Amino acid sequence: MNCLKCGNCKENTPTYYCLAKGEIVINENYKPDVKVRTGWKKGTKDYEMYRRKTKKEVEI
Repeated sequence: MNCLKCGNCKENTPTYYCLAKGEIVINENYKPDVKVRTGWKKGTKDYEMYRRKTKKEVEI
């Protein structure tokens, strides 16, 4: 089997299709990305003002 240098094995995906082998391969070097949560956090001044404002709108 000669590598066709398609680049599928170089991408950070859990599985990829190898053209040379003609099959789907499980990537043993896969490293999942760290998910970062962005948005409001409790305790910040802007969050508290936004929360109180939306709470008033819901009650009305």
